[in-house]
Amino acid sequence: MSIRHHTLSNGFQVITENMPGLKSASLGIWISAGGRHERLEQNGIAHFLEHMAFKGTKTKSALEIAEAIENVGGYINAYTSRETTAYFVRVLNDDVEMAANILSDILRNSVFEQRELDVERGVILQEIGQTLDTPDDIVFDWLQETAYPEQSLGRSILGPSENISRFSREDLSTFVNEHYSPDRMILSAAGGVDHDTLCKLAEKAFGDLKKPKLLHQSGPAAFSGGEFRRDKKLEQAHFALAFESPSYRSLDIYTAQVYSIALGGGMSSRLFQQAREKRGLCYSIFAQAGAFSDTGLTTIYAGTSAEQIPDLANLTVNELKRAAMDLSEVEVTRARSQMKAGLLMGLESPSSRAERLARMIQIWGKVPSLDETIEKIDLVNLDKVKTYAEHVTTEAKFAMALYGPISSAPSLQELDALRAA
Repeated sequence: MSIRHHTLSNGFQVITENMPGLKSASLGIWISAGGRHERLEQNGIAHFLEHMAFKGTKTKSALEIAEAIENVGGYINAYTSRETTAYFVRVLNDDVEMAANILSDILRNSVFEQRELDVERGVILQEIGQTLDTPDDIVFDWLQETAYPEQSLGRSILGPSENISRFSREDLSTFVNEHYSPDRMILSAAGGVDHDTLCKLAEKAFGDLKKPKLLHQSGPAAFSGGEFRRDKKLEQAHFALAFESPSYRSLDIYTAQVYSIALGGGMSSRLFQQAREKRGLCYSIFAQAGAFSDTGLTTIYAGTSAEQIPDLANLTVNELKRAAMDLSEVEVTRARSQMKAGLLMGLESPSSRAERLARMIQIWGKVPSLDETIEKIDLVNLDKVKTYAEHVTTEAKFAMALYGPISSAPSLQELDALRAA
């Protein structure tokens, strides 16, 4: 396998990894523009734009875009996160050039026709409604907002319904012109791909793309913490706790990830064993360490009954305290193994490879070798994880979101007092 990287004169980047023997390829365009880059009045527009990209160009209707990919058995999709929007395709090797042309067409030539815009507006409003009806989804939006209040990083990716209801073609075009800059775009491909061919296609499709004169810059993240509670008659009480953790540019991110896996990353983890296996307090409980460019968020989530929410919340804090005292070498070794296995197993598909290539370029400007990444994971030892665990129990501020029948749930102040006891 060989990784090749090229940058056009305007800053647009092409990164490829040829995987000999594969009959398929994954390719996409990753753009460093997501929910975090929106102004308040634009909240939700990055996601709206992602939807509209498939709704027709100067040369193809929405149906013709779908048919072009599906006629050859391919798959096309997109996603919006807080810092990235990605458009990607999976096809057989012979169809890579066609797929690349489709991607460039939807990014350079979308027309945002009014009828399609109104149809998709309705689709997104339904998506927002579905999220509001899914407690274990919406509680994370509220947790994010509580952690980063009055900041673009804290706002939902979908945006509020009132914004979606008024966005116009001009609003979409403004966001594209502000943020779809060539130096923030990466064509990433893996599988049966030819680097030189994709570079030529990129030069033809994006070589004339100019950098915008003005860009809206989101400010640095400031984790605040606090408490959000919404009482509602549901079958379960949903409990989400978070604290700030390292950004993905910090080497400490590996320590945070090992810690979160040991705490709640699988069936052998402390939270799963104590809360579910020994106490039967919940069906699902987990911890995970997420990261952004200048901050991170480790979250713990569980759903339980109204009667058991106090026990579950208290147990969670007690497990955080206990991890700082008696986390073992065996647990750290197991967590490192889970990280490495997840990384290596995930990269057995060209889609995962293309995603990793793009993300590494966005983060580091280069693609570290897998050996280098594994070495960083292996450098996380018990002392580092226990020091990190002690920070969590003595210094870290918490954010908490509760939803459902949560009247008996302890307050964040009560949990902080338990943590300090």
